[in-house]
Amino acid sequence: MLNHCGTKEIDSERLTIRKFEYSDAEDMLEFWISDPEVQLLYCEPTYTTKKAVEELLTTYISSYEKKDYYRWAIIEKESCYCIGQIAYFLVDTENHFGEIEYAISRKFQNKGYGTEAVQGILEYGFNKINFHKVQVCHNENNPVSRALIKKCKFSYDGNLRDYFFMDGEYVDRFYYSMLKEEYETLQKDIE
Repeated sequence: MLNHCGTKEIDSERLTIRKFEYSDAEDMLEFWISDPEVQLLYCEPTYTTKKAVEELLTTYISSYEKKDYYRWAIIEKESCYCIGQIAYFLVDTENHFGEIEYAISRKFQNKGYGTEAVQGILEYGFNKINFHKVQVCHNENNPVSRALIKKCKFSYDGNLRDYFFMDGEYVDRFYYSMLKEEYETLQKDIE
């Protein structure tokens, strides 16, 4: 049984992972949501105006009323910049799993921020929401995401061939997952 508790703040060593606010719009535009390379890699459109970002934020913020809605802004503590987003964009209450999506500014990639954010919401998903399984995927053109997924110790489940049509070509989607008991074993190994 899932415990839908809504999007609550998560604190990690270098990040505050919290609900989006309208004040995040400028950072979003500067660092990631207007960058076609970042947005394309997780199959989302680019937003190039503050008005468009604010409309998207209205969707996010109004959805926080729902207890089964989980979307966070990733805030770097040192700079207070909104450097990306992370979410359980798919929540299957009947089958007790959630699927993660994330985007990190290219300026902040390869510094462990994505890993730290994923680890934060894994803990939230397994220990607060009570997921049995968390899954994540990447498209074949995203080696940075593949490296993050492997670093977080997800198990490879398989791929869906020609899943996306991107930039005039078909690309595969690769799936990974982690079960609650696997997560618990990993946590014991860390301690």
